[in-house]
Amino acid sequence: MMTEARPIQQSRTFLTDLVFPPDTNHHHTIFGGKVMAYVDKIACIAAMRHCRKPVVTASSDSFDFLAPIKTGEAINLEAYVTWTHKTSMEVFVRVEAENLLTGEKRMTARAYLTMIALDDQGKPTIVPGVIPDTEEERIQYEKAKERHVLRRKRKVEM
Repeated sequence: MMTEARPIQQSRTFLTDLVFPPDTNHHHTIFGGKVMAYVDKIACIAAMRHCRKPVVTASSDSFDFLAPIKTGEAINLEAYVTWTHKTSMEVFVRVEAENLLTGEKRMTARAYLTMIALDDQGKPTIVPGVIPDTEEERIQYEKAKERHVLRRKRKVEM
């Protein structure tokens, strides 16, 4: 039973936090693992907003670190469901740094995660489709099927 498709905008989620010294390495930049934890958390929230069910992370791919985030800067994350399959959702996450004193922002990481919706017994369950509205959402949606095929191929090759 397929549920009615929902606008991508419904899953769009934002998170901002301040980077403190305990969050950083000896270069005074945030630990990569800390960024990955933020990405997983916001992807989970976006996926749950989309399907209104518990979810688990099935994969994380195309995780690209582009620039460091320094102590004292803000980390800003944005996530949204780009595409769905039967029980899975692809979530795109964009990470940027913000210098709170100057207002300068720069992209620092991006990733795609696959989240699986679970029913009351912890088994995968059907998720609603997505409706892209903006040009960016349409591009993400159109390229998602290809990313899905590559993920499945990679999984088989392991």
